Amino acid sequence: MRMPPFQLHTPKSLEEALSIAGELTSGGLEFDWIAGGTDLLPNYKWHLNVKPNVISLAKVSELTELNSTHIGAMVRLHDLANSSTIHPVLAKAADSIASVMIRRSGTVGGNICLDTRCYWFNQTEQWRESIDWCYKCDCGTGADCRVIPNQNTLCVATYQADLAPVLMCLEATIHLAGPNGTRSMALSDFFQLDGITRNVLESGELVTHLTLPDDVSEWQGDYQKLRQRESWDFPEAGVAALWKKNGTSKPEQLRVATTGLESIPMLHSEEVQNALEDWSGADSINKLAESIRKAVKPVQNTWYAPSYRRKMVKVLTRRACAGLLEGDN
Repeated sequence: MRMPPFQLHTPKSLEEALSIAGELTSGGLEFDWIAGGTDLLPNYKWHLNVKPNVISLAKVSELTELNSTHIGAMVRLHDLANSSTIHPVLAKAADSIASVMIRRSGTVGGNICLDTRCYWFNQTEQWRESIDWCYKCDCGTGADCRVIPNQNTLCVATYQADLAPVLMCLEATIHLAGPNGTRSMALSDFFQLDGITRNVLESGELVTHLTLPDDVSEWQGDYQKLRQRESWDFPEAGVAALWKKNGTSKPEQLRVATTGLESIPMLHSEEVQNALEDWSGADSINKLAESIRKAVKPVQNTWYAPSYRRKMVKVLTRRACAGLLEGDN
């Protein structure tokens, strides 16, 4: 499919990129940031939310720094997956994304800011036009949501990226920069429960990097995901579990987060706290898995039915937490 025309800007520094973004914004011109382009370019080919200007970050080298506690937004997923200094659970999550070719192009920032997906929206323009528009791409028609009929106040498109739940469990901080300066926040505060808005990024703002606490190496855990095929597909459900045990059978700390189930990744603090209050090994893990199954609210907008995805969340939670039982009598 032929891609619509757009003006490509190629800044060589973060300062230049923000300057271009500021000029376009003040001129009332819309634009997109492009990192690896593995999601944006297919969407442009399908005529999904095309902008007249695109700012490439490919030449902004200051966004590529990578070490155990600092992850630049332009770090390639392949490099993250194969890094000897990065946390092994985060590396596993990165290695589970798409295919090798996609991981060599896709970036950390692009995965964190991945657009939400819905099979009423992620189709060609011709397909969408043939059945009428949806709320996320109403094209000025005032269309309703096709998943939840007769409402056009909230988009329920699903967030289907893999890195966020692991980073949330590791208490990552996300750092943003824009024409009005810089700001930082916990990654769990970055997302907004709306399939259109998605996150708190303001006009002209971008993700520069993420930082992890100094004790990141003390955490153990796992990441499990459900997908149709072992490569390429987005997660239909994903569960990250990270913990500190310090030589005891009961975890000193435990965090669990999910993805691929709602419009944002979710950190399940309340469910985990309830499980830790009366910890009894495998029984507590089963209760935790069941409470997370009840907490998630998938809708019918991906390939698998919501009931199956909720059922598999319970299975994935038990699998992700299986390491908690290692060494127990």
